[in-house]
Amino acid sequence: MTETAVKQFTLEEANATIPYVRRIVEDIVAEYQTWRDCIFRYEAIAAESKADEGETEGQDQLRAEVDDIARRISAFIDELTQVGCVFKGLDGGLVDFQARREGRDIYLCWRLEEPEIGYWHELEAGFAGRQPLTPDFRTDEVGE
Repeated sequence: MTETAVKQFTLEEANATIPYVRRIVEDIVAEYQTWRDCIFRYEAIAAESKADEGETEGQDQLRAEVDDIARRISAFIDELTQVGCVFKGLDGGLVDFQARREGRDIYLCWRLEEPEIGYWHELEAGFAGRQPLTPDFRTDEVGE
């Protein structure tokens, strides 16, 4: 993956990226489901095969497909990194955007099924610490 400096977003900037981020996250979630299906099929074939006979041609093909899917997922995550956000969850499509609020770093938190960013949490709190944005919620301007 490509290393990129952490971007500080305002709430408005983060919300402006959501249409683009949503498309990428939809691709990640779809690819992840395909990856899981391939792993399941691989394991089912492996359970029926004999260990001393090595992998079957079907297992080889599935392993190659799993590797290809993993590379595509990694490329999508790299795209999110280039935007400046942090991908946090394959199942729910969870993405965090680093911001500053009252002089401290926080995350603006978004999930795939949400129309826009509606939550935030402390850096260490994680998803369980999500708090809803209130009408008076403000992020610091970048550079403050």
